Amino acid sequence: MTTQPTRHQDGLLLIGSYKIFEGVLLAAAAFGILGLLHRDLAEVAFHWVRVLRVDPDNFYIHSALEKLFSISAKQLKELSAGTLIYAVLRLAEGGGLIARKRWAEILTVVSTGLFIPLEIWELVHKFTPFRLAAFLVNVAILAYLIYTLRNRH
Repeated sequence: MTTQPTRHQDGLLLIGSYKIFEGVLLAAAAFGILGLLHRDLAEVAFHWVRVLRVDPDNFYIHSALEKLFSISAKQLKELSAGTLIYAVLRLAEGGGLIARKRWAEILTVVSTGLFIPLEIWELVHKFTPFRLAAFLVNVAILAYLIYTLRNRH
């Protein structure tokens, strides 16, 4: 006899899947950053400027290119390592939530809650619709998990 999944299990599956998706994207980004170590960043950047057909003299593109060209190999390694650590955290959260582990719910509440102040700061200083959407998703995840942790018998 099989049991129907509860709404809580459905919620954990949805959040866990989202966290795994995030983790996979972050891991891909970490290895992509690492792949830039022994390449000419200017050449890579200008390749993408041509592929995306953006104006390199555009103020925002020009500013981004200037920042990119000033990145050192050490900074690329640090960024890659930090991104990979964050990816592993997201994958652990996602796997644990899908497996319906209480520790994963607690870990997700703590890790998500720690980033809320940073997300608020980002929204206030550099508002974008994408940042607002990410903030709202994280607040919804946090509220859902806190609610279910407090009300579980």
